[in-house]
Amino acid sequence: MIARRIRDFLSEEDWQFAEHERPALPGSPGSPLHPRHRQIAYALIGILLGLTVGFGNALISANTYTLQGALGLDPAEIAWLPTVYVMTNVSINLLMIKFRAQFGLRPFAMIFLILYVLITLAHLFVHGFATAIAVRAISGMAGAALSSLCLYYVMQSLPAKWRLKGVVLGIGIPQCATPLARLFSPDLLAMSQWRTLYLFELGLALLSLAAVAALRLPPTTRSKAFEPLDFLTFVLFAGSTALFAAVLGLGRIVWWTNAPWIGWALIAAIPMFAAALVVEHHRANPLLNTRWLGSADIVRFTIVIVMARIVLSEQTYASVGLLTVLGQNNDQLVPFFLIIFVASVAGVIASAVTLDVERLGHPIMLAIGLVAVAAWFDSYATSLTRAPQMYVTQAIIGFSATFFLGPALLFGMTRALKEGAGHIISFIALFGIINSLGGLGGTALLGSYQVIREKANSVALVQQISPTDPIVAQRIAAGGAAVSRVIVDPTLRSAEGAAILSQTTTREANVLAYDDVFRLIAVLAGGTFGYLLFLLARRARRERRARLEGTT
Repeated sequence: MIARRIRDFLSEEDWQFAEHERPALPGSPGSPLHPRHRQIAYALIGILLGLTVGFGNALISANTYTLQGALGLDPAEIAWLPTVYVMTNVSINLLMIKFRAQFGLRPFAMIFLILYVLITLAHLFVHGFATAIAVRAISGMAGAALSSLCLYYVMQSLPAKWRLKGVVLGIGIPQCATPLARLFSPDLLAMSQWRTLYLFELGLALLSLAAVAALRLPPTTRSKAFEPLDFLTFVLFAGSTALFAAVLGLGRIVWWTNAPWIGWALIAAIPMFAAALVVEHHRANPLLNTRWLGSADIVRFTIVIVMARIVLSEQTYASVGLLTVLGQNNDQLVPFFLIIFVASVAGVIASAVTLDVERLGHPIMLAIGLVAVAAWFDSYATSLTRAPQMYVTQAIIGFSATFFLGPALLFGMTRALKEGAGHIISFIALFGIINSLGGLGGTALLGSYQVIREKANSVALVQQISPTDPIVAQRIAAGGAAVSRVIVDPTLRSAEGAAILSQTTTREANVLAYDDVFRLIAVLAGGTFGYLLFLLARRARRERRARLEGTT
């Protein structure tokens, strides 16, 4: 009886489809007409699922310093938590797409949601480093499942003619959770430190489980999807991308040349990735269509989106990092993140409203161009800069981050569908790598560049400081005078004044380094904007030439 109840709970309900309502692909839900109240329910559940998947990693990334102290971890250990999320998230879609096609949407949704709830609940009672890693790993897999469910639920909430706008909304909603996580974090941490973060995550997972159980998606058509070689490809592909994610996530913290395991990880990852491509290249029904992925159009798409993910790391790393160096924390940045959240929501809505399937490259180019302008303005920051001076530029970047994502996904999806349904898995795998590893790679690149520039700026500043310089002597004396009430010894006061001057020098070197990072972002974004402009102009010229030749 228990087995039958579980089977009924996981099974998909019967649904009679008209011909035009049938699922476009095995594993995707049908497209029946829904009454208004059901459309509203689908929309609310889609928003809940999107915020759940967004908060899954954002709450940890936004509070690494607090969690480090609360869990007794060192900087390298705490960096594993957001990195492990990406390690499992980046490749799981390879299996999930075929799982949905073979077993249906209902088991797919319930299995991953239940697993996510159980592992998060367990961490509240066994709160060691190992269980924290397990929670993040399961969260990464569940996050991929919830992202798909968010997309499907939002699409079901809209009329058939607006389903592509639903794709834009569904892919954009999880991005809005990052500024929200920083808004909520101070209040959550004030209640019960790290436990409240995990309780909040558990609450969202339980709400999502209840909502998905209460209102099911229309069922899908099924087909035999798995082949034995799929699992070999997955092991090779997942292992290699996980190792790449570990290198990118930890490299700048343990430093690239100081940790031998980075070299060994790359030695293992590169042959594994190459072996996965070789296996897929010679298959009749590949998971990864290497010939299509290697085509010029997809290579250009990859270059542009990777560059977009790198320059959009400006907000998550550079601006927040600068304000942190200048002494501001989440408690003081509530208006700052509220503005970014509003701008992110505006970007999602504007992207959906202005969607034009024939001009998907234009919003991507506009978003990258806006980032170039905003980053250039941010490059003039000083040690007196505070959050209000960055409201406008960070609002622009928050808008751009969500404005470009939906059109980017649709750009690749439309090209995959033109080649046939089998190319969808290849594109989803590619998009997952770009989105996840591109974000990690952006942070790794900008973080490493900031460290290098900070050392160079620090050396340049220290070379200009001479104890015999009257101005330097005055600064040391002023620093000593500031602690004269607690330090009586003149020699100790002078040493303390020199230490204060050294701290000021380090702060200024960091500010200059972040300015260099902003300039690098502006240059990269400007170059990507120019490259996109060239590609669009060339395509327009070819289309005009083809029309002229067709009329003659």
